[in-house]
Amino acid sequence: MAAADLAFTLLSCAAFMALVAAISYFKTRGEVGTADGYFLAGRGLGATFIAGSLLLTNLSTEQLIGLNGSAYGFNLSSMAWEVTAAIATVVMAFVFLPRYLAGAFTTLPEFLRQRYDDSVRRMTVVLFLLGYGLVTLPSVLYSGSIAVLKLFDVPTLLGVDHGQGLLVTMVLIGGIGAVYAIFGGLRAVAISDTLNGIGLLIIGVMVPILGLSALGNGSVAEGLTLIATTNTGKLNAIGSATDPTPFSTLFTGMVLANLFYWCANQYVIQRTLAARSLAEGQKGVLFSGFFKVLVPFLMMLPGIIAFHLYGPGLASIDLAYPLLVRDVLPLYATGFFLAVLLGAVFSSLNSLINSAATLFCLDIYQPLKRTPVSDRQLVRVAKIASLVIAVLSFVVAPLLQFAPEGLWQVIRIFTGFYNIPVIAIVVVGLFTKKAPASGAKIVIIFHVLAYGSLQFLFKEHLPIHFLHLYAILFIIEVVIMLGLAWLRPRTDAWHFRPDPRVDLKPWSLARPTAFTLLSCVAALYLLFSPVGLAGGPTTLFWPALGGLLVMNIAVWATQTSRSPDPRPKRPPS
Repeated sequence: MAAADLAFTLLSCAAFMALVAAISYFKTRGEVGTADGYFLAGRGLGATFIAGSLLLTNLSTEQLIGLNGSAYGFNLSSMAWEVTAAIATVVMAFVFLPRYLAGAFTTLPEFLRQRYDDSVRRMTVVLFLLGYGLVTLPSVLYSGSIAVLKLFDVPTLLGVDHGQGLLVTMVLIGGIGAVYAIFGGLRAVAISDTLNGIGLLIIGVMVPILGLSALGNGSVAEGLTLIATTNTGKLNAIGSATDPTPFSTLFTGMVLANLFYWCANQYVIQRTLAARSLAEGQKGVLFSGFFKVLVPFLMMLPGIIAFHLYGPGLASIDLAYPLLVRDVLPLYATGFFLAVLLGAVFSSLNSLINSAATLFCLDIYQPLKRTPVSDRQLVRVAKIASLVIAVLSFVVAPLLQFAPEGLWQVIRIFTGFYNIPVIAIVVVGLFTKKAPASGAKIVIIFHVLAYGSLQFLFKEHLPIHFLHLYAILFIIEVVIMLGLAWLRPRTDAWHFRPDPRVDLKPWSLARPTAFTLLSCVAALYLLFSPVGLAGGPTTLFWPALGGLLVMNIAVWATQTSRSPDPRPKRPPS
């Protein structure tokens, strides 16, 4: 890249980032002095900011590079991680969110303390903080830095070796990302996420369109025709046992992994806990589900385009997206793309840092103090905790390059230590009244020992896909808790204690919107299957798609014909 081109790229990138920072600053002035303001944006987030923040929190360089690489090297089977998440957003909107908002919870461990006891709360906080600080934060920082290095050849630009370039990039990315979380609180995170999310959608549309145009010699239609008629196995989302994501896993561990991520993972659900009403929260969560069903088009189609452009001979499948961007994106858009790419990394970083600080302050620091803690003191401690967590990630992130099994495997293995026991004790806690705290503690300890043993000691003897292992352990852990509820139940049955601080009236269009969202998931699997583009399409495709359309028309017609219920909604029990 010539010096003038590089200068233009950096200046345009800095301009967009400065605009995002300025808007975030002016939108949050005077709103982070209280605990609710810092941790939950004053419980005032609307649907737009919730959806935007959820989108950018979830989508980062891991998806941009990893999903496109998977599509280039294999097929669309890995879209399951994104598309089926829409199902979990529906469960969040109708099952979990009404209860979270009715209880005015700030953190998930706060709910677990009310449902079980303080020991369960502390155990889950430790699991979350270890996961965030030692793996999730460093991995986001590392993968984001690697993406920037690959896309813009930072070592060559700076005249340094790979290790030095990686370190400089990580410090720069991590430092800027931490500033939002440390000084702005959740509202600054949500606003910056939304603005960067708009940029991500623009880039997400531009890259495949430009790629199709390049593939079709200037014609997008010809590019689409070539993809739909050549090597159509690339368009198959029904994964076999040898694909990255076998189709059978969608009905076992995939469901549980998405339920944890969207319904119980603190750094994701925190922006929904900050909703100004149940209706706004449901809108935001469901809208984010619609973004998830767009992922195959925005973050996997470029990988298939790269396969048709470059063939199967790339040194690494992870080079597919960076090479395509380098070759098709015009110079005037490179700075904007860099800003959006960094914004995606910043989003995950600042969301993780803000949530880790929230957990530390509200579930460790505050309960240990014998005297009441002022909001000012909590915010000050949160900023210190955020700084410590950020520095820790700077230290751990470079070490991930030496992981013998690769970054993706490290993330999968470690996340498996806490996602399944957490969702198990949350589900049993919400839907039973007699399950004792001892059951939750036993499940946490059992899972860590069992999962660790099956992953490290007996993996060669029991070659079970890790998603199937999720489901097996989940069933065992639920049985343990229900068995203890029968053998040694709580002396006093647990009853949910509502303490609503926002309007709990549900969104009137939530049900038909959810039905349409689930229909989109089904339609995507029809489209990208042997029934659809991967096989023809066959004679079954259009009738099946038409049936989904007719059902949606009927559902919406029924909904709009009903008169609104004037009665106020009671909090869920």
